[in-house]
Amino acid sequence: MSFRILHSIAALGAGCLLSLPSFSAVSDTLSSQIQPLASSSLVLDIAHAGQHLVAVGERGHVLVFNDHWQQVPTPTSVQLTKVFFLNEKLGWAVGHDATIVHTQDGGQTWTLQMQSSEIEKPFLDVLFLNEQEGMAIGAYGLFYRTLDGGVTWNEEFHQELLAEEDVSYLAELKESDQAAYVTERASLLPHFNRVVALKDGRLLLVGELGLVAVSEDKGLSFTRTAFDYDGSMFNAIETQDAVYVMGLRGHVFKAERSLAQWTEIEMPVQSSINGAMAVSDNALYLVGNAGIVIQLNQDDSTSIVTRRQGENLVSIAKDNQGNVWLSGSQGLFILKP
Repeated sequence: MSFRILHSIAALGAGCLLSLPSFSAVSDTLSSQIQPLASSSLVLDIAHAGQHLVAVGERGHVLVFNDHWQQVPTPTSVQLTKVFFLNEKLGWAVGHDATIVHTQDGGQTWTLQMQSSEIEKPFLDVLFLNEQEGMAIGAYGLFYRTLDGGVTWNEEFHQELLAEEDVSYLAELKESDQAAYVTERASLLPHFNRVVALKDGRLLLVGELGLVAVSEDKGLSFTRTAFDYDGSMFNAIETQDAVYVMGLRGHVFKAERSLAQWTEIEMPVQSSINGAMAVSDNALYLVGNAGIVIQLNQDDSTSIVTRRQGENLVSIAKDNQGNVWLSGSQGLFILKP
């Protein structure tokens, strides 16, 4: 989800690792953070941590589901936008103020790895390739990488994703005005909304202004694909034989694994699509604004599963009992077609 869309939903409901807050500050955050209505407040993502689910959202909320949702304390009160688990124990969540928090016990306890109000940008996604190598991405080209499990995070600037005229502009500015160069560089890249590891080891990056790019070197460099749409893409998912990207105003596109050609799929609504989940080898569920849940079949046919008026849906996941959970502007709930 883009930075702008993220702020819209919230309304409904640089460069170095900073030192951790003092013990007393952390204790105050932890003791005041647990809220009885956290599961019905803004929840922006759900992820699998082994056999259970973990959800994140506003005010640093993290909720863990075994047979019910239970909020756990975290060392931050900023809005968390995305959570990722490498396995049943190791996970990371990211959010506003360039925040990154980490768990080693399946989401029960969390530590702060990075946070900076000075950066003034949110991370919108996080991905780890193994226990050591990971990346966090976000608004205006925000991109940080770690090679030590998150102990340290280093900023990267992906100039290859700039518009051609911006490359020339920055080069001239760097020679004439270093301060202006630093300021301009921080806002010229599009928002990076989602980075997905494909089955063949490539990374797919989607974002603002029709950004759909692929990396063959673990995200050290990206190449734009031949994607003929200039609206924002908020998410991506790979199935057995195709890759889908989805985003603004109900635009959904499909490509074979080569990513050589994208074909738009006709949707029954024009609501922005924010999340997706495979429900079988032949079908996906898509969720989006205006409370929409759509089934998308392998033959590109679609049908509306349900529509929840007055709310935006952001994420979808299935628990180990087979229940499908949705999250969004009004919290967490089970899908009941």
